[in-house]
Amino acid sequence: MDQVSNGTQNGHLRIASVNVNGIRAAYKHGMADWLAAREVDILCLQEVRAPDAVVEGFLGEDWHLQHAEAEAKGRAGVLIASRKDSLEPTATRVGIGEDYFATTGRWVEADYVLKDSAGKDATLTVVSAYVHSGEADTPKQVDKYRFLDTMISRLPQLAAASDHALVVGDLNVGHTKLDIKNWRGNVKRAGFLPEERAYFDRFFGGEIGFKDVARELAGEVDGPYTWWSNRGQAFTNDTGWRIDYHMATPGLAALAKQAVVDRAESYESRFSDHAPLVVDYKF
Repeated sequence: MDQVSNGTQNGHLRIASVNVNGIRAAYKHGMADWLAAREVDILCLQEVRAPDAVVEGFLGEDWHLQHAEAEAKGRAGVLIASRKDSLEPTATRVGIGEDYFATTGRWVEADYVLKDSAGKDATLTVVSAYVHSGEADTPKQVDKYRFLDTMISRLPQLAAASDHALVVGDLNVGHTKLDIKNWRGNVKRAGFLPEERAYFDRFFGGEIGFKDVARELAGEVDGPYTWWSNRGQAFTNDTGWRIDYHMATPGLAALAKQAVVDRAESYESRFSDHAPLVVDYKF
């Protein structure tokens, strides 16, 4: 695991995103140790799968918490947490703006005011998002496309409303062949369908103009992957998918200095089937 010094104290803002696959299970398997060592300023979680009281019990009193709990118990749930000693949100919002998804626990936003390189106040909007996994040719896939359609509308609104906008989370789509180890065998599976990938062409293309921060920093290389199936030896062999993202407006992407996937040393030492994606931004 590659680590750098504390974010806000060094003029960096460290933002981490991870699908915890249930916060209770994640803490049982070592998430607290990871978080204590990582010096994260803003923590974004997906698939929290717990009520507010449970979340507060795990993270404690050191964090401002904005949690969008799913109405369906044990499902979804997204969270943004920022350290009380340095970053208090000026505004928070739950939901992507489409009533159909209002209680699904898949989108939460928080605004922060930071100092830019010139010492002036700049507004940063952070989103923790959890896109449906989907299933080809089923109603689950219809819901996934509906959510992605809503993102097409919401992303430009975010970019227009703040100096910087950042959408992080488990977006459940591998954008290019570099994002899935065995892409040939998955072109007809949800997560790598051509129709899904076309949305990401729009997100990262001229139409919407967000930047794929981890890809731009890593370059044209395989991965680095953020999720591995529990089947076979997928994790051990690094047969993974890159489906967790930091999607930033161009000005913010230009401030990104380092992106690290905190891949566990072994299958047994993981606290989730996803690995955290941690990015340092220079402010």
